[in-house]
Amino acid sequence: MASRVAARSLVCTRRMSAACSRHSSSAQAAQRDTAPKRSIFRPEATSTHDWIGPPNPLSNLRPIVYHVPENETELEKRLRHLRQDTEDWNHEFWTKQNVMFTKEKDAFIFSQLNAKGLSVCDEQGRRRALNAEEMAVFYKSFLDTNRVRHAEYNREWYRRNFTITLLMARVALNNMWKTVTDRRGRKKSSTPTT
Repeated sequence: MASRVAARSLVCTRRMSAACSRHSSSAQAAQRDTAPKRSIFRPEATSTHDWIGPPNPLSNLRPIVYHVPENETELEKRLRHLRQDTEDWNHEFWTKQNVMFTKEKDAFIFSQLNAKGLSVCDEQGRRRALNAEEMAVFYKSFLDTNRVRHAEYNREWYRRNFTITLLMARVALNNMWKTVTDRRGRKKSSTPTT
């Protein structure tokens, strides 16, 4: 019986180390890539809409492939590039944040179980979990540790969104103005001269 428990504990430890190495390798992959990879799928040339893909497994954000209009103005191009740059920045932040969170959470759980004299897995080979009160200590600590980082992220996020909103308003006004001037031009050219 003792050898069975020891064997299960060894299997569980190997599973835990494999899970940790997966998190580590994903963290290394996230650090290696300087620019987030975009989807290889592109909308057809006849498409008139943006494409939204499935959530990224690390950042949990859905990638967007922005539609490029046929007669895109410089202002529209600037807006599209700013939106794409903001999406890439957001993806990079949340990838790093989620990988760091998972790694620190696993380390916290492992240390708490070790302090109790428990292995990571129980006798049936299932992974042990901490209760909500024990995990609340970790969550508070993680938020306190990353408070400045989150505040900087929020400031930058609001700044970018405000800029995007202003650019969208300028594009809408330019399009409206173009429509009005085009109608006036057509009226003048269609009026018969006497």
